[in-house]
Amino acid sequence: MAQHKVTLIPGDGIGVETSAAMQRVVEASGVDIVWDVAPAGAACVETHGTPLPRETIESVRRTKVAIKGPVATPVGTGFRSVNVALRKELDLYACLRPVQSLPGAGGRYDDVDLVIVRENSEDLYAGVEFEEGSEGARRLIELCEEEGAGSIRPDSGISIKSISVTASERIVRHAFEYALEHGRKKVTAAHKANIMKHSDGLFLRVARDVAKEYEGRVAFDERIMDACCMNLVMDPTQFDVIVFPNLYGDLASDLAAGLVGGLGLAPGANVGEEYAVFEAVHGSAPDIAGQNKANPTAQIMSAAMMLDHLGEVDAAARIRRAVCAVYAEGAHLTGDIRRASGSAGAPATCTEFTEALVAALD
Repeated sequence: MAQHKVTLIPGDGIGVETSAAMQRVVEASGVDIVWDVAPAGAACVETHGTPLPRETIESVRRTKVAIKGPVATPVGTGFRSVNVALRKELDLYACLRPVQSLPGAGGRYDDVDLVIVRENSEDLYAGVEFEEGSEGARRLIELCEEEGAGSIRPDSGISIKSISVTASERIVRHAFEYALEHGRKKVTAAHKANIMKHSDGLFLRVARDVAKEYEGRVAFDERIMDACCMNLVMDPTQFDVIVFPNLYGDLASDLAAGLVGGLGLAPGANVGEEYAVFEAVHGSAPDIAGQNKANPTAQIMSAAMMLDHLGEVDAAARIRRAVCAVYAEGAHLTGDIRRASGSAGAPATCTEFTEALVAALD
């Protein structure tokens, strides 16, 4: 069996616990991984002056594959997101979020099976911003008025939404290729081209052009973003693969996770041409950190995606089957799932849940 080198970024809060649980399950699957443990998160600000040390980035450059636990992000001020920084540094342009129902997980539906593909590199999340009252904001406000683009209040903070042909073509093509590789039948492009003609309009135009190359192999349709959200809630089975610009994809991926039981079940991957970082998409939950209450499902399912990426598809399938078996059996569910599903019985600890998964590996 091949040996794989993988960077492990435990993260903040419950990340230490969920990362340990993930390692236990992966090792029990029989895959030989050498873990290069690398720091990131709030504690690194004191020790390194940044939440994302350079040595962590260099570790991922060496191994080309990483898996990370949740990392806290300050709200409104302070350092930018570690996740965003990793995506920029490593050009991880595609975010993949599979969303599937698990038996007994307390989801709104029991037949959800879709994949969200989110563009990662631009849009409002690119971080091109001008602080209220700054010289840059003043000049931009004047430029908009001079160009007849519209008036902006002088006391505004401004964020720039840019969507390019390059990034749009890249992400839409990734969605179609993912569909072909995984036996998916349809790609839907979500947008607000009816309002934002020159950004979302460009995204939609490129999506239509790329879709023509896949005619007869993968179906294509398009949805206005607000209608897409409504239809996801009303009947998620009408979707298969959905491709989004950056901001919409972030919002819709959390919405979709809510259909199946919440972020505690949601795996994710950020991939580029050379590197891939897999992650649990939920927060660091500092209120329960260190109490052995965390649900490691999201990180374990992210590890299954990582194993697919590494070519260990049999082990990945076995882990997914074990997760389904433990949820269906229902005796070792963590507190968040018991509350969501209304199931009786004492909540399992993170350790108990993990050991039940190990026992269920076939």
